[in-house]
Amino acid sequence: MPGWLQWKMISVAIERRPEEVYDYAANPEHFPEWATSFCRSVRRSGDEWEIETAQGTMSLRFAERNPYGILDHYVRGESGPELLNPARVVADGPGSRVIFTVIQPSDRPDAAYAMDFRDAEQDLQTLKRVLERL
Repeated sequence: MPGWLQWKMISVAIERRPEEVYDYAANPEHFPEWATSFCRSVRRSGDEWEIETAQGTMSLRFAERNPYGILDHYVRGESGPELLNPARVVADGPGSRVIFTVIQPSDRPDAAYAMDFRDAEQDLQTLKRVLERL
């Protein structure tokens, strides 16, 4: 696995209870509804999940369900290492806050990393809109 050059955290407040946010976001079937900058579709393949992206088919797996709001998910392209995407849901007053860490692997150019960060911000805003409409 390549080393990291840098990482930045972003967050969004969502007017839903943490349990509701976690239950929705931890379900891989919902991934294409809120991770729209990245995921076009998702399907189950045996015990794994596969997503269609602009870069091709990737495997997707989430951390095991847990009571701590850990939403880490991992993606792997057809070749290359599995990449960690750390995320958490925490209580924020009567609502929630989703915190996502965007990591820049050492082999990822700065311009591409800036786009990754922008896309992650957009996806969190989409997650907020979707959950606050439910």
